[in-house]
Amino acid sequence: MKALVTGAAGFIGSHVARHCLDLGMEVTAVDDLSGGFVDNVPAGCRWVQGDLVEPTFVNSLWQETTYDYVYHLAAYAAEGLSHFIRRYNYLTNLVASVNLLNASINKEVSCFVFTSSIAVYGTGQTPMSESMKPHPEDPYGISKYAMELDLESAKRQFGTDYIVFRPHNVYGEVQNIADKYRNVIGIFMNQCLCKEPMSVFGDGLQTRAFSYIDDVAPIIAKSPLTPAARNQIFNVGADISYSILDLATAVAEAMDAPRNIIHLPPRNEVVHAFSDHSKINAVFPLTRSPVLLEEGIAKMAAWVKSKGRAVPTSYGTVEISKNLPVSWL
Repeated sequence: MKALVTGAAGFIGSHVARHCLDLGMEVTAVDDLSGGFVDNVPAGCRWVQGDLVEPTFVNSLWQETTYDYVYHLAAYAAEGLSHFIRRYNYLTNLVASVNLLNASINKEVSCFVFTSSIAVYGTGQTPMSESMKPHPEDPYGISKYAMELDLESAKRQFGTDYIVFRPHNVYGEVQNIADKYRNVIGIFMNQCLCKEPMSVFGDGLQTRAFSYIDDVAPIIAKSPLTPAARNQIFNVGADISYSILDLATAVAEAMDAPRNIIHLPPRNEVVHAFSDHSKINAVFPLTRSPVLLEEGIAKMAAWVKSKGRAVPTSYGTVEISKNLPVSWL
């Protein structure tokens, strides 16, 4: 079995690549290193650096080999920032995805596995269920939903199987803690290391079901080997929701730091987000209990402490500065 994994130097992608290797696959790992690091790529992968926005590069990935499965995890998943980098968002999250799908169809890939997001649901739909009609409210969610629709269209037209996963609030080891626009757990941990207050947008009563990486990545990796998963959409992640304030408490304890919080002006975001997982549990029965938040945060905190603090990075050129949160300037 041969697999192409995009975003393999990033967070979820590197873990999926590792689990693909564990399943006995030959893995080609691809990333443009815009948010990932070569050190994250698992040993045993064939490594290729390049930008999926370039069709010539995408087509070159098939010059030396063919693939049974394509796992497309490369994306810039800064949902809140996507309002202000609309062109970059659609190039990176939609055009690049279409380039990869075009090549996969032409090269007769058996299954295209795509990581979407619960951002496609929008607000006011909880628990989020795959049977609901998506109403994305930000460019990131729109780009993900557009690609979902395109995969369905490609299946009808060309017969290419697909599997869509909608993960949510995934965290764990090798997550980029330097990105100040996303990965709230990583941001909090880095702020603790820097002895800075944890920054909370609004009152902190927003709720999320934070999902540990080892409860997500193995399912994605084995999905094309599961016939019942093909041409289906699945929510994947944890069932228990926590407020951002509860999260700050848990992170402070794990980092041996004071619970020091600074409240920033609220931003435009979904207030409550949690999903129904009955569909995925029926196709991928649980073989162990999910990792609880305190346990997962403790594992990530140990890794973060071993790596040390990171200097927060800023996005290059914001396309729209109107209403941009002051903390992001």
